Amino acid sequence: MIRLALFEPDIPQNCGTLMRLCACLGLPMDLIEPAGFFLDDPRMRRAGMDYVRALDLTRHQAWPAFLAAQRAAGRRLVLLDGRGPLPYTRFAFAPGDVLVLGRESTGAPSHVHAAADATLAIPMRPALRSLNVAVAAAMVAGEALRQLAAFPAHPPQPAGDAP
Repeated sequence: MIRLALFEPDIPQNCGTLMRLCACLGLPMDLIEPAGFFLDDPRMRRAGMDYVRALDLTRHQAWPAFLAAQRAAGRRLVLLDGRGPLPYTRFAFAPGDVLVLGRESTGAPSHVHAAADATLAIPMRPALRSLNVAVAAAMVAGEALRQLAAFPAHPPQPAGDAP
Protein backbone atom coordinates (compact mmCIF):
# COMPACT_ATOMS: atom_id res chain seq x y z
CA MET A 1 0.00 0.00 0.00
CA ILE A 2 1.11 3.56 -0.53
CA ARG A 3 1.16 6.25 2.15
CA LEU A 4 0.58 9.99 2.12
CA ALA A 5 2.88 12.30 4.12
CA LEU A 6 2.21 15.95 4.88
CA PHE A 7 5.34 17.99 5.59
CA GLU A 8 4.53 20.69 8.15
CA PRO A 9 1.08 21.52 6.73
CA ASP A 10 -0.13 25.05 7.36
CA ILE A 11 -3.75 25.14 6.13
CA PRO A 12 -6.11 23.16 8.37
CA GLN A 13 -8.84 22.78 5.75
CA ASN A 14 -6.40 21.10 3.34
CA CYS A 15 -5.16 18.79 6.09
CA GLY A 16 -8.73 17.81 6.93
CA THR A 17 -9.51 17.15 3.27
CA LEU A 18 -6.38 15.01 2.93
CA MET A 19 -7.30 13.08 6.07
CA ARG A 20 -10.70 12.40 4.56
CA LEU A 21 -9.09 11.29 1.28
CA CYS A 22 -6.80 8.87 3.11
CA ALA A 23 -9.62 7.48 5.25
CA CYS A 24 -11.85 6.89 2.22
CA LEU A 25 -9.11 5.25 0.15
CA GLY A 26 -7.58 3.29 3.03
CA LEU A 27 -4.23 5.10 2.81
CA PRO A 28 -2.13 5.55 5.95
CA MET A 29 -1.14 9.16 6.59
CA ASP A 30 2.03 10.57 8.12
CA LEU A 31 1.85 14.07 9.59
CA ILE A 32 5.27 15.66 9.96
CA GLU A 33 5.19 18.37 12.60
CA PRO A 34 5.21 21.16 13.39
CA ALA A 35 1.90 21.95 11.74
CA GLY A 36 0.75 25.54 11.37
CA PHE A 37 -2.40 24.80 13.41
CA PHE A 38 -3.67 22.56 16.17
CA LEU A 39 -5.10 19.20 15.11
CA ASP A 40 -8.33 20.02 16.89
CA ASP A 41 -8.77 23.18 14.78
CA PRO A 42 -12.49 23.45 13.90
CA ARG A 43 -11.66 24.20 10.25
CA MET A 44 -9.71 20.95 9.95
CA ARG A 45 -12.38 18.95 11.72
CA ARG A 46 -15.06 20.41 9.45
CA ALA A 47 -13.10 19.42 6.31
CA GLY A 48 -12.29 15.94 7.66
CA MET A 49 -15.75 15.44 9.14
CA ASP A 50 -16.28 12.12 10.89
CA TYR A 51 -14.07 10.28 8.38
CA VAL A 52 -11.03 11.04 10.52
CA ARG A 53 -12.05 8.26 12.93
CA ALA A 54 -11.30 5.77 10.14
CA LEU A 55 -7.84 7.25 9.47
CA ASP A 56 -4.55 5.43 10.12
CA LEU A 57 -2.53 8.47 11.23
CA THR A 58 1.08 8.54 12.41
CA ARG A 59 2.42 11.82 13.79
CA HIS A 60 6.14 12.55 13.63
CA GLN A 61 7.62 15.29 15.81
CA ALA A 62 9.97 16.47 13.05
CA TRP A 63 11.44 15.57 9.66
CA PRO A 64 14.39 13.51 11.02
CA ALA A 65 12.02 11.18 12.92
CA PHE A 66 9.82 10.73 9.84
CA LEU A 67 12.81 10.11 7.57
CA ALA A 68 14.33 7.56 9.94
CA ALA A 69 11.02 5.65 10.17
CA GLN A 70 10.60 5.51 6.39
CA ARG A 71 14.18 4.45 5.73
CA ALA A 72 13.94 1.75 8.41
CA ALA A 73 10.79 0.43 6.68
CA GLY A 74 12.53 0.49 3.26
CA ARG A 75 10.04 2.92 1.75
CA ARG A 76 10.70 5.21 -1.22
CA LEU A 77 9.91 8.89 -0.76
CA VAL A 78 8.07 10.32 -3.77
CA LEU A 79 7.90 14.10 -3.52
CA LEU A 80 5.17 16.00 -5.37
CA ASP A 81 6.46 19.34 -6.60
CA GLY A 82 5.27 21.59 -9.41
CA ARG A 83 8.83 21.85 -10.72
CA GLY A 84 9.51 18.12 -10.57
CA PRO A 85 11.37 16.69 -13.56
CA LEU A 86 9.06 13.73 -14.15
CA PRO A 87 5.30 13.76 -14.85
CA TYR A 88 3.51 11.53 -12.35
CA THR A 89 1.86 9.67 -15.24
CA ARG A 90 5.28 8.38 -16.37
CA PHE A 91 6.37 7.10 -12.94
CA ALA A 92 6.17 3.44 -11.93
CA PHE A 93 4.74 3.37 -8.41
CA ALA A 94 5.60 0.52 -6.07
CA PRO A 95 3.96 -0.84 -2.93
CA GLY A 96 5.21 1.07 0.10
CA ASP A 97 5.82 4.35 -1.72
CA VAL A 98 5.24 7.44 0.38
CA LEU A 99 3.77 10.44 -1.45
CA VAL A 100 5.27 13.50 0.26
CA LEU A 101 3.51 16.86 0.07
CA GLY A 102 5.28 20.09 1.01
CA ARG A 103 3.79 23.02 2.90
CA GLU A 104 1.04 24.82 1.06
CA SER A 105 2.71 28.20 1.54
CA THR A 106 6.34 27.37 0.75
CA GLY A 107 6.53 23.85 -0.69
CA ALA A 108 9.22 21.45 0.43
CA PRO A 109 12.60 22.77 1.60
CA SER A 110 15.89 21.67 0.08
CA HIS A 111 16.56 18.93 2.69
CA VAL A 112 13.25 17.27 1.80
CA HIS A 113 14.09 17.48 -1.92
CA ALA A 114 17.51 15.97 -1.19
CA ALA A 115 15.96 13.00 0.64
CA ALA A 116 13.37 12.24 -2.06
CA ASP A 117 13.90 9.15 -4.17
CA ALA A 118 11.82 10.73 -6.95
CA THR A 119 10.24 14.14 -7.55
CA LEU A 120 7.08 14.21 -9.62
CA ALA A 121 5.00 16.96 -11.16
CA ILE A 122 1.50 17.22 -12.55
CA PRO A 123 1.65 18.58 -16.09
CA MET A 124 -0.10 21.94 -16.21
CA ARG A 125 -0.47 24.97 -18.41
CA PRO A 126 2.71 27.02 -18.03
CA ALA A 127 1.02 30.31 -17.14
CA LEU A 128 -0.51 28.87 -13.95
CA ARG A 129 1.36 28.30 -10.69
CA SER A 130 -0.09 25.25 -8.96
CA LEU A 131 -3.03 23.09 -8.00
CA ASN A 132 -4.44 22.89 -4.50
CA VAL A 133 -2.37 20.39 -2.50
CA ALA A 134 -5.39 18.16 -1.80
CA VAL A 135 -6.36 18.08 -5.48
CA ALA A 136 -2.78 17.23 -6.48
CA ALA A 137 -2.55 14.49 -3.86
CA ALA A 138 -5.84 12.96 -5.01
CA MET A 139 -4.69 12.87 -8.64
CA VAL A 140 -1.34 11.25 -7.89
CA ALA A 141 -2.67 8.85 -5.26
CA GLY A 142 -5.36 7.77 -7.72
CA GLU A 143 -2.75 6.99 -10.36
CA ALA A 144 -0.61 5.08 -7.86
CA LEU A 145 -3.60 3.03 -6.69
CA ARG A 146 -4.62 2.38 -10.31
CA GLN A 147 -1.13 1.14 -11.22
CA LEU A 148 -0.97 -1.09 -8.17
CA ALA A 149 -4.57 -2.33 -8.50
CA ALA A 150 -4.96 -1.25 -4.90
CA PHE A 151 -8.20 0.73 -4.78
CA PRO A 152 -10.56 -0.47 -2.04
CA ALA A 153 -13.01 -3.09 -3.25
CA HIS A 154 -16.09 -1.50 -4.79
CA PRO A 155 -19.28 -2.93 -3.28
CA PRO A 156 -21.68 -4.49 -5.78
CA GLN A 157 -24.65 -2.32 -6.72
CA PRO A 158 -28.11 -3.52 -5.75
CA ALA A 159 -30.22 -4.79 -8.65
CA GLY A 160 -32.05 -2.02 -10.46
CA ASP A 161 -29.55 0.76 -9.65
CA ALA A 162 -28.08 2.61 -12.58
CA PRO A 163 -24.30 2.22 -13.04
